[in-house]
Amino acid sequence: MDKILEGLVSSDHSVPVKRAIVKKVVEAAEKEVTEEQCHALFTLTTRLILLGEDAFQRQIGTQVLEAYARYHRPEFEHFFTKDFALTLLQQGYAHLDRKDPAVIDYIHCCLRLLISCPSVLEIFGVIQVEVLRMVCERPEPALCAHLSSLLSDFVQCLPRDKSGVLFCQQLVRTISYFHCFASQEQELREYVGQVTKVSTLLQNIWKADPATLLPSLQEVFAIISSTDSSFDPSIALASLVQHIPVQMITVLIKSLTTDNNVKDASMTKALCRMIDWLSWPLAHHVDTWVIALLKGLAAVQKFTILIDVTLLKIELVFSRLWYPIVRQGALAVLSHMLLSFQHSPEAFHLVVPHVVHLVQSLRTDGLSTSKAFLLQFTELIHCMMYQYSGFPDLYDHILEAIKDLPKPEEEKIKLVLNQSAWTSQSNSFASGPLKQLGKSETGKTGLVNLGNTCFMNSIIQTLFMATDFRRHVLSLHLNGSNTLMKKLQLLFAFLAHTQRAAFAPKTFLEVSRPPWFNAGSQQDCSEYLRFLLDRLHEEEKTIQVLESVKPKMASLVDTNGKEPTAQSSPEDAEESSLTPAEMKPEDDGRTLTEKMFRGKLITGIRCMQCNCISEKGEPFTDLSLAFCPSATSQGGPQPEGPSEEPKGLCQGSVNGGSEISEPGPAPAPASNINDVPVTNEPPLSVPDLVNYFLAPEILDEDNAYFCEKCSSLQRAERTMKVVSAPEYLILTLLRFSYDAKCHVRRKILDNVTIPPLMRLPVHAPSMPTQCSSSSSSPLQVDSPESSENLAKKLKPSRKEEEEEEKERIHGAEEMNGDDEILSVPYVLSSVVMHSGISSESGHYYSYGRNINGADGTQHTANHLALNEDLGNGQGECSLSTCSALPIPPEQRDTVSNGGQEARDWLLFNDSRVTFTSFQSVQNITDRFPKDTAYVLMYRKQELPGQNINRGLVAKGMRPSAEPPLQKELLDAIIKDNKLYLQEQELNARTHALQAPSSSSSFRPNGSDDNNPPGSCGPSGGGGGGGGFNTISRLVF
Repeated sequence: MDKILEGLVSSDHSVPVKRAIVKKVVEAAEKEVTEEQCHALFTLTTRLILLGEDAFQRQIGTQVLEAYARYHRPEFEHFFTKDFALTLLQQGYAHLDRKDPAVIDYIHCCLRLLISCPSVLEIFGVIQVEVLRMVCERPEPALCAHLSSLLSDFVQCLPRDKSGVLFCQQLVRTISYFHCFASQEQELREYVGQVTKVSTLLQNIWKADPATLLPSLQEVFAIISSTDSSFDPSIALASLVQHIPVQMITVLIKSLTTDNNVKDASMTKALCRMIDWLSWPLAHHVDTWVIALLKGLAAVQKFTILIDVTLLKIELVFSRLWYPIVRQGALAVLSHMLLSFQHSPEAFHLVVPHVVHLVQSLRTDGLSTSKAFLLQFTELIHCMMYQYSGFPDLYDHILEAIKDLPKPEEEKIKLVLNQSAWTSQSNSFASGPLKQLGKSETGKTGLVNLGNTCFMNSIIQTLFMATDFRRHVLSLHLNGSNTLMKKLQLLFAFLAHTQRAAFAPKTFLEVSRPPWFNAGSQQDCSEYLRFLLDRLHEEEKTIQVLESVKPKMASLVDTNGKEPTAQSSPEDAEESSLTPAEMKPEDDGRTLTEKMFRGKLITGIRCMQCNCISEKGEPFTDLSLAFCPSATSQGGPQPEGPSEEPKGLCQGSVNGGSEISEPGPAPAPASNINDVPVTNEPPLSVPDLVNYFLAPEILDEDNAYFCEKCSSLQRAERTMKVVSAPEYLILTLLRFSYDAKCHVRRKILDNVTIPPLMRLPVHAPSMPTQCSSSSSSPLQVDSPESSENLAKKLKPSRKEEEEEEKERIHGAEEMNGDDEILSVPYVLSSVVMHSGISSESGHYYSYGRNINGADGTQHTANHLALNEDLGNGQGECSLSTCSALPIPPEQRDTVSNGGQEARDWLLFNDSRVTFTSFQSVQNITDRFPKDTAYVLMYRKQELPGQNINRGLVAKGMRPSAEPPLQKELLDAIIKDNKLYLQEQELNARTHALQAPSSSSSFRPNGSDDNNPPGSCGPSGGGGGGGGFNTISRLVF
């Protein structure tokens, strides 16, 4: 029979004839055949299968072999023995190489025919050994795929125990050698199919024996982390990722990122190669693993690796977006890489040139998924352009390409950026000191206490939260200058854009500290604020004078090291030319400090003998408000909080060291002042203190007025009125008084109600008949002389009041004349709190209103309250008095329910920044009696249909958005962000080295930036400031 079959195969008969004859041969297998004939047939068919010249011969061989092996199984057992199988696997067949896939297919076929025979067990044992040897020889993908098919069908051939682990590791390494050089689609499909078969085999092995999984994955990492330049692992390894249980991500990433034996170079290589896996078409979850590793590295502060890999691979990841089969995973990785790379625009700018082309392609490719993908992609681009604004030359064509697509809300962008930064990644892998302190959920930056510098930190945060002032400062073009304003601009830029949770303002402290402030000692924040604003004003005026003298001067003169001594009056300021940095079409020559904070008071004095009136105008940057029990009686009914009844004692107040003795019983010495006065009387309000400040006072006796007309000292009445309202109204509550009997300065702990909305009476300037007049030039009224005159109110005695009532009414009519009074609305912007009982000790922290709108305006509810009160409340409360405005009911309900309004306020306590609510601001003194409001900042409001701000919005006084960062500022921030990431990484490495030998326990709430040497104490709200034990907080 074998001779017939051999002759038939080599004959010239047609294929149909040959098939018919083969059919007869196959049917003859059912008949009895001798063992020699079977052996001859098995030998012939084996030769046809392995050495056949064409597919027909191999097909004939297979058909005949299967037929005779099925009917003559004992004879086939004697033919296909373990020795024959071993020979095939080790030596091949005739001239056929042992690595030819046909050998594996032949053995596979024979195993199927012998599956029920006992002798097959011996063959399994031989194959177990040989397949391990074969994979160690790094077979080609085709052979490996055929071998995988055999092992998948006959799992008995798989190595066991330790050999099984070794087999998996070697098979993984074999996959790393699978390189495809094909260019035709069919060849590529075959290659992918072959790799898929091998990875499926590994998946089945891992499921059957989980103990082989972790060693296999360790081998994967060892391969991809290799720094051998002569070996480049195949991206076919990506086919294994989809078979790794997703729940193992945390365990594996922890193992990788916390292993001190893994060098940075190896980790960089591994991450780069994993990113390359995004190109593998059929792999699932590659993006999940890549992002998990990126987050893991960020959590352990391996920022150098992240920076290097991002810059190296960002363009490759972007290029994957062009291929629909892998673009979704590539976008996930691209989004994470760009959004987390927040210390520099470098990564984003690498892909910017390709954005428009991709958008155009997505619009026209016709795929159903492209539209949704385009929306996701444009949202990412908007986030990045928001993060790195100030490059119109790069972004204009992008904005044009996506102008018809929806843009995410600003709050959503801020949230995404805040959550995506490397420094925001929670480190669940590291314990103790390895955990990093990223920015708080507020997204705001704290200020490090440099040793009793809370007075400066609270003021800087207050100025930073003054939206218009901050935007103007950041928009100034001060390149190359070394002025105090430049230092402030740089500090504001860091507060807005640094990745640090808290920034250390060392340089600004050095240049802005008043000369009489001792380093390391607690200081008065109000005094510091006045000094700072005065320095900024005088510096800019000096520059204006120099610019007017030398109009061609190219750079600003450095006046940082010296305090300007030139004094210029407001009239001179109006005639001076402005520095080019501030040049605007309708500029009036005022400095930025004047534009933002300067108001004007007119003090009028009427001689009560001859009724002659003298007026003097005085500019101010803040109003120092003294306390008086009868203050509220001067202001009439108030919308919020009833007036306080007179206490009988008028508490004298001082500012900047002036000493006023206090009438009445002497208080106990400072060391025994441990009790806060308890009273049932309603607390004073800020409008009460303002009205008391503006109320008329009698000048007599030792304080009598010298009338030029009468040429003698006369009783007189002094009145003050605001004739120009500042953009930002700064109010300082004079809380520190001097007890002449005990020779101590003590703090007035009276609670003061702070209205969120307030209106200030502003008089239109009048032209009365004057006996004498004078003009004052200082920027603020708080000089030692004026602070005493303006803050201290010496009221007429009750006996004199009746005698002078008629004269006062008549005189007031003359002094006020036909003045038009505007009720200017203000909304609370910031509050600086002082915690303690002495001006020489304690702690400052501040509350700031979190302006959410793009234009920085208040809520609509506030507009409604202002409009309703201004329109309907004029009959109830005189326009000539300061009054609080009620909170709209809907807004009050939201605050009480802890809704979004509860996050509209921020608490700045040195390094710590947290969300709070206005209710907390109002109730702080009730909860912590020694924590009292000290400096308040109100912002003037522009109402629809009114011209209260006299066109300031039209003149650009209120920028509608945050200005883009200038290159010099951006470069400084990028440099510091890189330095910060390096510091974090170095700290993590140091802690990792110290951890094994460290025996000290970690305290989660241990020392931090809020408590450096000489700290200003606990966190917001007094956190201990409400207690009465002040020994530990006496000197900060």
